[in-house]
Amino acid sequence: MLLLIALGANVGSRAANLQAALAALTAEVGSLVKCSAFYETAPEGFQSPHAFLNAVAHFETTLSAADILQITQAIERRLGRTTKSQDGIYHDRPIDIDILALGDTICHTQDLTLPHPHIAERRFVLEPLTEILPTWRHPLTHATSTEMLKGYEQNTN
Repeated sequence: MLLLIALGANVGSRAANLQAALAALTAEVGSLVKCSAFYETAPEGFQSPHAFLNAVAHFETTLSAADILQITQAIERRLGRTTKSQDGIYHDRPIDIDILALGDTICHTQDLTLPHPHIAERRFVLEPLTEILPTWRHPLTHATSTEMLKGYEQNTN
């Protein structure tokens, strides 16, 4: 099943952290189909002097959303992330791994919402997603990644 993961890092060896996360995800979640380039972006939602490197990766997996969430959180801890963002309060971090989508799964639990509720609001997700899967369709809105990026650009200009 298609699995889309967003990755970000803004402290430490950012590129090495993204590479380590990709290697761990490949070993534990499923096969890596394609990963975007690494995009340097300003922090969103909080002030920091540290720019992010962001990417989106497409994997194939047979795991459940709950299993993937457990694995991604364990990888984040292994790579040095000690605190999770809560209630819209964000912090610098050596790695951030977000599950964007798992096939057409629609899920809303206390721990996980799929598809990720902010895909269409984040350029740092939309640009790398559009790079690797320009025709991917959001399971709820049915908009393609290209359409969402164009909509984002129109709303922010």
